[in-house]
Amino acid sequence: MTKRVIKKAVLAYSGGLDTSIILKWLQDEYQCEVVTFTADLGQGEEVEPARQKALDLGIKEENIFILDLKEEFVKDFVFPMFRANTIYEGEYLLGTSIARPLISKKQIEIAHQTGADAVSHGATGKGNDQIRFELGYLSLDPDIAVIAPWREWDLNSREKLLAYAQEHGIEIDKKGKKSPYSMDANLLHISYEGMVLEDPNAEPEEDMWLWTNSPEEAPDSAEYITIGYEKGDPVSINGEQMSPATILRMLNEYGNKHGIGRIDIVENRFVGMKARGCYETPGGTIMLKAHRAIESITLDREEAHLKDEMMPRYAKLIYNGFWWSPEREMLQAAIDKTQEHVTGEVKLKLYKGNVIVVGRASENSLYSEEHSTFEEDEVYNQKDAEGFIRLNALRFIIEGKKQPARRAHDEVEVCKIETGSVTVCERIKRFFGFGSKK
Repeated sequence: MTKRVIKKAVLAYSGGLDTSIILKWLQDEYQCEVVTFTADLGQGEEVEPARQKALDLGIKEENIFILDLKEEFVKDFVFPMFRANTIYEGEYLLGTSIARPLISKKQIEIAHQTGADAVSHGATGKGNDQIRFELGYLSLDPDIAVIAPWREWDLNSREKLLAYAQEHGIEIDKKGKKSPYSMDANLLHISYEGMVLEDPNAEPEEDMWLWTNSPEEAPDSAEYITIGYEKGDPVSINGEQMSPATILRMLNEYGNKHGIGRIDIVENRFVGMKARGCYETPGGTIMLKAHRAIESITLDREEAHLKDEMMPRYAKLIYNGFWWSPEREMLQAAIDKTQEHVTGEVKLKLYKGNVIVVGRASENSLYSEEHSTFEEDEVYNQKDAEGFIRLNALRFIIEGKKQPARRAHDEVEVCKIETGSVTVCERIKRFFGFGSKK
């Protein structure tokens, strides 16, 4: 097979061992110029050292891009997703999934800016990320070439990777104890996969969790916070206006302190296999609870119910990598329309892993105490309920009046099918008293 001719490739580069090996491999295998792109999504690690590592591997200064994307990540990707109350398979808040379309977008922008004809990523051929990255690339630039080293090279073990690094003078960081897990982190979450977690019946060790206190070790007293919302997005905490990324960072701190946001799940990957993963999403867990609370008083009933029906499809699109698809954009437009009046405040109590809604208020509230009260009122005639109920029951009433004849007919037909004899059926019915007038 003839290898593609690539002049310049933009690599999603973390500065770690794996992507440093990919960088060198691209130079050797494709004889191409490499542009590195490192995204700061609030993962909690310094990204600037990636610049020196890229320089050490021969990358030109003008071909090194390190971008602070925290605000764009939260404002344009996390918040739109949370307007839909999005969770995948009932639990996963999609922390990894929602970061990939932004990384893809920036890689394509940098490719256009630098005249690159290819993009590359470090996702394996077993996971979801390869799909998320590449669907993003091809949605934004159908002509771009995509290089996925894990689907091409034979460096399919840790030993081979380390040997390649040593052979090519790639620095191997031996400082400190490396986590045994495959991890991904950004401002929304941190994930853990692999090693002991590959046994879905093995409880993760407590020291695996890097962000949150265990609920047992969380403070013994509850803490109250108030989140302010405007058109479906959080804009303040305890009355203080904040930027999107700052709000999520602050909610992470509250959640970490109180042991909020841990989950341990087995999920269905798009490529076909099941995978066990553990996640910490402290701020997102708080946001989800708060957003549903403010919606509970500002959305019409049928609007809210239809939105909940749409959400699993929306979540599946994000999980599977279809953020840039027309169907996701169509659903987003409908979801955003529902958020026009989702403005107000939600008061929460945080305590040992729990997020408890204790109050919600909005100038757009549809809650009517006058109508809902158990005390005497002058706006609701309880006698009206009788006609409402009978009209809703009308089809049951009609069916019920027809039912005796239908039931007798159905019993005979079943007997004919099972025994071929109505006589046998009649004897059975008399034995059990079916049709008795007693």
